Amino acid sequence: MTLVCDGEKRRKAGSGTRERECFRDLGQKNADAEQFKAILAAEIIKALDREGLTLRAAHGRTGIAAADFSRIRNADLGRLTVDRLMSILNRLGSRVEVKVRVRRAQPVEE
Repeated sequence: MTLVCDGEKRRKAGSGTRERECFRDLGQKNADAEQFKAILAAEIIKALDREGLTLRAAHGRTGIAAADFSRIRNADLGRLTVDRLMSILNRLGSRVEVKVRVRRAQPVEE
């Protein structure tokens, strides 16, 4: 997965410090949550590709609407919550493990 942030291509969601800051760089209020959703969506896409599942086949296997898989493939994650994305991954046979580290926020430079 390649993210484009401020016109600069990034390797993978969550693969390094700059990549994790992409949503923050764009001024997103919930940058951490948006990044987490992007990482979960990327994992869902990997699972679909690995299994060779079409949107309809994914719907048949999981009971999740094909429209939701289409939104994920198109990175239209606004309607999807973190718990919904985690549930989709679970239904595709993946287990989600989350580690949380809380740090002080860095002051925003303007």
